[in-house]
Amino acid sequence: PPEVVRQGISVKKVSPDLLAVVALSSSDPTQDTVFLSNYAILRVIDNLKRLHGVGDAVVFGGQNYSMRLILDPARMAQLGLTPTDIANVVREQNRDFPAGTIGREPAPKGTELTIPVITQGRLTDVKDFEDMIVKALPNGSMVRLKDVARIELGAQSYSLEGRWNGKPNVFLLTFLSPGANALDTVKRVRKEMEEVAKSFPRGVSYDVPYDTTRFIEVSIQEVVKTLAEAMVLVILVVYLFLQSWRATLIPGIAVPVSLIGTFAGMQALGFSINTLTLFGMVLAIGMVVDDAIVVVENVERHMAEGLSPKDAAKKAMDEVTGPVIAIVLVLCAVFVPVGFLGGITGELYKQFAITIAISVIISGLVALTLSPALCSLVLKPGHSQREGFFGVFNRFFGWTQTRYSSMVGTILNRAVLSLVFFGIIGLFAVGLFKAIPSSFLPEEDQGYFITIVQLPDGASKQRTDVVLTKIENYFLSIPAIHSTDALTGQNFVFGTRGPNAATMFLPLRHWDERPGRQNHVKSIIGAAYGEFAKIPEALILAFNAPSIRGLGATGGFSLQLQDPSSGDFNKFSAVAQEFLAKARQDPAIGAIGTSFRVSAPRLYAHVNRERAKTLGVPISEVFDTLQAYFGNLYVNDFLKFGRVYRVQTEAEAQYRSTPEDVAKIYVRAMDGQGSTMIPLDTVVTTEFTSGPDPVTHFNGYNTALVLGAAAPGYSSGQVLEALDR
Repeated sequence: PPEVVRQGISVKKVSPDLLAVVALSSSDPTQDTVFLSNYAILRVIDNLKRLHGVGDAVVFGGQNYSMRLILDPARMAQLGLTPTDIANVVREQNRDFPAGTIGREPAPKGTELTIPVITQGRLTDVKDFEDMIVKALPNGSMVRLKDVARIELGAQSYSLEGRWNGKPNVFLLTFLSPGANALDTVKRVRKEMEEVAKSFPRGVSYDVPYDTTRFIEVSIQEVVKTLAEAMVLVILVVYLFLQSWRATLIPGIAVPVSLIGTFAGMQALGFSINTLTLFGMVLAIGMVVDDAIVVVENVERHMAEGLSPKDAAKKAMDEVTGPVIAIVLVLCAVFVPVGFLGGITGELYKQFAITIAISVIISGLVALTLSPALCSLVLKPGHSQREGFFGVFNRFFGWTQTRYSSMVGTILNRAVLSLVFFGIIGLFAVGLFKAIPSSFLPEEDQGYFITIVQLPDGASKQRTDVVLTKIENYFLSIPAIHSTDALTGQNFVFGTRGPNAATMFLPLRHWDERPGRQNHVKSIIGAAYGEFAKIPEALILAFNAPSIRGLGATGGFSLQLQDPSSGDFNKFSAVAQEFLAKARQDPAIGAIGTSFRVSAPRLYAHVNRERAKTLGVPISEVFDTLQAYFGNLYVNDFLKFGRVYRVQTEAEAQYRSTPEDVAKIYVRAMDGQGSTMIPLDTVVTTEFTSGPDPVTHFNGYNTALVLGAAAPGYSSGQVLEALDR
């Protein structure tokens, strides 16, 4: 369609998951959000888009400059003008004029110069548009555009707005490129913002109130801490049983050597240091010392029999080489197949399993090569009787060993009874496995949560702002919440836009600053629903963050109700509401809602085509007048700051506030005597109707997107069972 050709199509490949939000604010009252938005578009956003790892960066709302021609319908009717006249005049006088070239070939012989002829093309300033001649009157005077319209350099759209802690703000949203590293990308974004901030106008500042990588950083720090603790504990346990620093040194050396080899293997396979690989290393630490301990204990046993360290090492390796290789192969047989799992499960466990397998293989090589060499060099013959703590420990361990041997003998003597007992334990384990709730991934406190606000269809932005202010004041009263980042005009969770929608991102304070179960994100969300119940004029839902970045916009669950017949929307809505009503009665479902509505109010403008033709009013003139006054009619473009912006028309606010305003605008009627201006309601009648908004499709069918969250104490598996019922 011509409209699509004019406006173009944008195709972007980005992760749908929001990575970080940069907030621009100003202490200068003359620098409003339109100024900040366009400053970000001109000076900041392109710098962020060029960063490696950033799939896309946008200014929320994109309040691009626009030359707004705000028409006065009454004055235009007096002068016999229509919006089409204004649009034609602007297109005539605001355009590029290629005037040509002097001396262009073919030219007369002896022509020495070639000079391009230039003229004023597209206009750039408000005054240029104000002085544009619209009509010449019979008395010789001129009607200029400023006589029938108020011209201002404003925003292309005011439907979207950012609010930070309740105050209007400009948000820069950054999205991750597929396959990019989130931590590195956020570091680049922060560094770039530090650079561009050096050239900010006076009064302008920035902050990063929303950063999804905080949880990743803290998780890695905790795993690294656990890794260090595991290494210390493993060495202490080894020393407790071997009771020799020389003997402990050998498996102690095996740990860092195996980890270094594991890092090399990860590098070769293209793995990164993340929570999964680090968790694999934590588990692997306890495994990599096993082979070395087997070697050391066997060497010490032979040394106790009188062999030298070198001979004892040789004899020990003759005995344990096979078992060490068997241990490595058994562990690899467990973990390596996990690395070949498909789907999302394989992606989750692949790096974890392969990391453990690499660690085990390298630990086996260390046990077969480095450990016996160290035994022959480090261990010394001779063991004295232990006293003190080790003496008490050895006596207790000997007593335990004796009891254990006695129990094993008893079990072997009563084999049938023992098998029956273990069979009962196995059945009990199977029963517990079935009884314990199942889920794909547990929800965690990732340091933020998301809240959506949806007012009834047809509600204005001003009503939405009132509700949003109540919610913001409540959240700001909670000490655990760092700030409120609200985006009005768009529901990021349902993927819909409208003046009755808003999305809030609620970053929490650092985990160390909010101890206690009451400050956990689930507790905060649960308490918030009690406050939401006090605001009946809006549907308000709060969601925890998704367990894995990119797997949905929120935590909880989502499903698509499909209408294969793609028939009556009212029947489909009735079925959807019945489904939601039953779901809300189930104790496993904490919250559930849908964006599907069939009662969105609409004002249907019916054009009496016969009367329009009788009065000499072109049908296209009727629709153009409606669009020019009640919408934003895109006329053409103008140039400013080296960029192209739109010229658009609309009526003054008092002429487009109620349905009755249709009678206040006029169209031109042509007859044999000339033309007259008649009220638009002469050929147009209006009536209120309703319909679905928006209409969504999934696999070609009409659908209703349903989102929800599990009630406290219930798993996602139980929720899915409830939804199936």
